Amino acid sequence: MTPATTVGLPQPAAWRWRLPYLLLALFVGAMVSLVWLVRTNDLEDQRATLISDVLWIEQNLRFQLEKNADLLAELGPELLRSEQISYTAAARAGRLIQPGNPVVQVIWMRPDGTVGGAMPRLDVMPSGGALAVELPSQAMFRLAAASGRAVFGPVFEAIDQDVRFALYVPYYEGSEFAGVVVGIHSLRDLVTREVPWWFSERYELSVFDQTGREIVSKSKVDAQATSLEYTIPLDPPGRGVTLQVKPYRAEVRWVAVLLGGAIALLAAGVIWSVWQLRRHMVRRQAAELALREEYAFRRAMEDSLLTGLRARDLEGRMIYVNPAFCRMVGYSAEELVGRKPPMPYWDPEDMSRTQELHEYILARGTTGDGVEVRLKRRNGERLDALIFEAPLIDAQGRQTGWMGSVLDITEQKRAQKLARQQEERLQATSRLITMGEMASTLAHELNQPLAAIASYSTGCLNRLEQGEMARDEMTSVVTKLGKQAQRAGQIIRRVHDFVRRSEPKREPLDLNAIVREAVGLVEPDARKRAVDITVSLTDPLPPVMADPVMVEQVAINLIRNGMDAMKAVPPSQRLLHIDTQISDNDVGIRVTDRGSGIPPEVARKLFEPFFTTKSEGMGMGLNICRSIAELHRGRLAFEDHPEGGTIFTFWLPASPQ
Repeated sequence: MTPATTVGLPQPAAWRWRLPYLLLALFVGAMVSLVWLVRTNDLEDQRATLISDVLWIEQNLRFQLEKNADLLAELGPELLRSEQISYTAAARAGRLIQPGNPVVQVIWMRPDGTVGGAMPRLDVMPSGGALAVELPSQAMFRLAAASGRAVFGPVFEAIDQDVRFALYVPYYEGSEFAGVVVGIHSLRDLVTREVPWWFSERYELSVFDQTGREIVSKSKVDAQATSLEYTIPLDPPGRGVTLQVKPYRAEVRWVAVLLGGAIALLAAGVIWSVWQLRRHMVRRQAAELALREEYAFRRAMEDSLLTGLRARDLEGRMIYVNPAFCRMVGYSAEELVGRKPPMPYWDPEDMSRTQELHEYILARGTTGDGVEVRLKRRNGERLDALIFEAPLIDAQGRQTGWMGSVLDITEQKRAQKLARQQEERLQATSRLITMGEMASTLAHELNQPLAAIASYSTGCLNRLEQGEMARDEMTSVVTKLGKQAQRAGQIIRRVHDFVRRSEPKREPLDLNAIVREAVGLVEPDARKRAVDITVSLTDPLPPVMADPVMVEQVAINLIRNGMDAMKAVPPSQRLLHIDTQISDNDVGIRVTDRGSGIPPEVARKLFEPFFTTKSEGMGMGLNICRSIAELHRGRLAFEDHPEGGTIFTFWLPASPQ
């Protein structure tokens, strides 16, 4: 897939750009047309608000009266069950008629209509005016007893010029009528308490009786009411009582004055906004086009990758996979996106470790070296993967999950395994070549003990035939035969141990013992070349964890390279010194020769494969030695000897005690 082709920004038709201005002119005309409607709509809004507020006040008064009826009903059992009023009943009745509450007196009547008592005992009987009524009313008593619900009496004027009404609440014990509790309410206190201050600031409130006379009012004295008013029946208490509300004349409205300026300012602002919006839209279209092109380019790049990409949220749920990852595991994006662990491509045989690794990555991510994990393809094949995870950060800088890169390293690990096998074969071959070069010397060394054994055995047989051999002489000859046989056996064992092929193994080693074995193996070749080998061993020496055959191979190669470097040196100066050292946490073998040294141009290529200065050499000895050192987390170094020649040092990390 290739990146999306760049497309020029489309130019809209001219009439599309003129359309906003035409709409703007229509908008200004509509605003001017609405000016004359403002007054009418304002009045309608005021009236709607007035009606809503009046209904709210009426509902609030009704709610308070219903609440008082419930409180009077609760007093019934305590007031009507006994002749004497209890302390609890007196306290509850006192709380009900405390100052500020609309209830000014509580009267309770027995089933026969007689008054059982009253709190307080005040003279609140009606006056002889036009609103005089019977209190308590026998008619209201009978109506409450017959209906079984609260009944409101007519309003009346009390002797203290207050306007009041009575609320008759019947009380039943089971299905038997037990009396009536009467609550005398002050209409003025009810209005004063239940009409909030903000209502009085807006409206003049008046209560009229059935004759149209104002009996209660709550208003601002210095305010002049308007002609706009709303009247509603005040039920309860009902019986012709009405509630009338008038709004006060508001302050001068500057709507008409400010509306023209606001329209002009708004029109200018809209024109400027439309122009800025046009510029913004042009830039936004360009940005969106660039974003689509960039997205298409990155999408094509992701689709062409061989590296698998996956994104997960903080809960481990898969939110994105690229085609390479799908091909790697054999599952489609639809099967993976939205799925939570465990994933279908996890290896069932390694499920617990994979789960632990998954939780570790979600908590910390991965290091720069990545994490290796074994996965399973849909077809059942196993694959080795190297995973790198990085935080997924959104536009606000918050981490929303993890973005991971998954590399299929199955072939790489297979190649590494094959390379290790080839390296082992090459090391074995190198040892065989080394032994081949030393074969004639070793054959000479073996011939000496074998010839001695043959000579001792012949002499012994001759003396036995002559019958002249004593027991002590026989013991001496046999002892010498054994020593020569042991000498031949040691030579053969060293050769066998050195050239045998085995799997690399790590075990505690004493480098002093390795040096002794190596020197014993090359001594015949050293005598043949007239090389004097001296050994200085540091004792005790910390052990190292290494493969003994590989370490001995390095020691022998360094010793033989030192002897080769002294071919052109007179025999009297052919001195090779071997010692062991300790440096910090490392243990090393140092081989010092007195050869001609290593030129700078040779030193740069000394460890390269197949580079050699010997006509018959393969160029793999030092390269193999350095590979062995790196395999054991050690190092192989060289430097010039101040007295002439070269010093090679083979360092290995000491094993913890």
